[in-house]
Amino acid sequence: MPYGRVKWFNDVKGFGFIEPDGGGPDAFAHFSAIDMDGFKTLKEGARVSFDLDQGPKGLLALHIRTQESADGHAPPGAMVEQPGMAQAQMNASDSH
Repeated sequence: MPYGRVKWFNDVKGFGFIEPDGGGPDAFAHFSAIDMDGFKTLKEGARVSFDLDQGPKGLLALHIRTQESADGHAPPGAMVEQPGMAQAQMNASDSH
Protein backbone atom coordinates (compact mmCIF):
# COMPACT_ATOMS: atom_id res chain seq x y z
CA MET A 1 0.00 0.00 0.00
CA PRO A 2 1.56 3.32 -1.03
CA TYR A 3 2.01 6.24 1.34
CA GLY A 4 2.35 9.91 0.54
CA ARG A 5 1.48 13.49 1.49
CA VAL A 6 -1.46 15.59 0.40
CA LYS A 7 -0.11 18.13 -2.08
CA TRP A 8 -3.35 20.13 -2.06
CA PHE A 9 -7.07 19.52 -1.65
CA ASN A 10 -9.94 21.87 -2.57
CA ASP A 11 -12.95 21.38 -0.27
CA VAL A 12 -15.28 23.31 -2.59
CA LYS A 13 -14.44 21.23 -5.67
CA GLY A 14 -13.96 18.02 -3.69
CA PHE A 15 -10.64 16.93 -5.13
CA GLY A 16 -6.89 17.40 -4.94
CA PHE A 17 -3.64 15.53 -5.41
CA ILE A 18 -1.39 13.26 -3.36
CA GLU A 19 2.38 13.23 -3.79
CA PRO A 20 3.51 9.59 -3.38
CA ASP A 21 6.54 8.78 -1.24
CA GLY A 22 9.45 7.88 -3.46
CA GLY A 23 8.43 10.21 -6.28
CA GLY A 24 6.54 9.52 -9.46
CA PRO A 25 3.43 11.22 -10.77
CA ASP A 26 0.92 12.72 -8.34
CA ALA A 27 -2.29 10.77 -7.76
CA PHE A 28 -5.72 12.37 -8.20
CA ALA A 29 -7.70 12.31 -4.94
CA HIS A 30 -11.52 12.64 -5.09
CA PHE A 31 -13.51 13.18 -1.89
CA SER A 32 -15.51 10.00 -2.57
CA ALA A 33 -12.29 7.93 -2.21
CA ILE A 34 -11.55 9.21 1.32
CA ASP A 35 -12.22 6.60 4.02
CA MET A 36 -13.62 8.69 6.89
CA ASP A 37 -16.95 9.54 8.45
CA GLY A 38 -18.54 12.96 8.16
CA PHE A 39 -17.20 15.71 5.91
CA LYS A 40 -14.54 14.16 3.69
CA THR A 41 -11.52 16.40 3.30
CA LEU A 42 -7.74 16.19 3.34
CA LYS A 43 -5.39 18.64 5.01
CA GLU A 44 -2.50 19.91 2.89
CA GLY A 45 0.70 18.14 3.97
CA ALA A 46 -1.15 15.35 5.81
CA ARG A 47 0.38 11.87 5.60
CA VAL A 48 -1.95 9.36 3.95
CA SER A 49 -2.06 5.76 2.80
CA PHE A 50 -3.99 4.81 -0.31
CA ASP A 51 -4.41 2.32 -3.12
CA LEU A 52 -3.56 3.26 -6.69
CA ASP A 53 -5.43 2.68 -9.92
CA GLN A 54 -4.79 3.89 -13.45
CA GLY A 55 -7.47 6.29 -14.65
CA PRO A 56 -8.04 7.77 -18.11
CA LYS A 57 -5.96 10.86 -17.25
CA GLY A 58 -3.42 9.42 -14.79
CA LEU A 59 -3.14 7.80 -11.38
CA LEU A 60 -6.16 7.67 -9.08
CA ALA A 61 -5.87 7.39 -5.30
CA LEU A 62 -8.47 5.03 -3.81
CA HIS A 63 -9.30 4.04 -0.22
CA ILE A 64 -7.47 7.11 1.11
CA ARG A 65 -6.77 6.95 4.85
CA THR A 66 -5.14 9.68 6.90
CA GLN A 67 -2.19 8.59 9.02
CA GLU A 68 -2.29 11.61 11.35
CA SER A 69 -4.93 12.94 13.70
CA ALA A 70 -5.95 16.60 13.73
CA ASP A 71 -3.11 17.35 16.18
CA GLY A 72 -0.50 15.91 13.79
CA HIS A 73 0.04 12.67 15.73
CA ALA A 74 -0.56 9.22 14.34
CA PRO A 75 -3.86 7.64 15.35
CA PRO A 76 -3.61 4.50 17.52
CA GLY A 77 -2.45 1.51 15.47
CA ALA A 78 -1.25 3.56 12.50
CA MET A 79 2.07 2.60 10.99
CA VAL A 80 3.95 5.84 10.43
CA GLU A 81 7.61 5.84 9.52
CA GLN A 82 9.72 8.00 11.81
CA PRO A 83 12.09 10.55 10.22
CA GLY A 84 15.40 8.89 9.47
CA MET A 85 14.01 5.38 9.93
CA ALA A 86 14.48 4.38 6.28
CA GLN A 87 18.06 5.67 6.27
CA ALA A 88 18.83 3.83 9.51
CA GLN A 89 17.41 0.61 8.06
CA MET A 90 19.47 1.05 4.87
CA ASN A 91 22.63 1.68 6.89
CA ALA A 92 21.97 -1.41 9.01
CA SER A 93 21.52 -3.61 5.94
CA ASP A 94 24.69 -2.19 4.32
CA SER A 95 26.80 -3.22 7.30
CA HIS A 96 25.94 -6.93 6.89
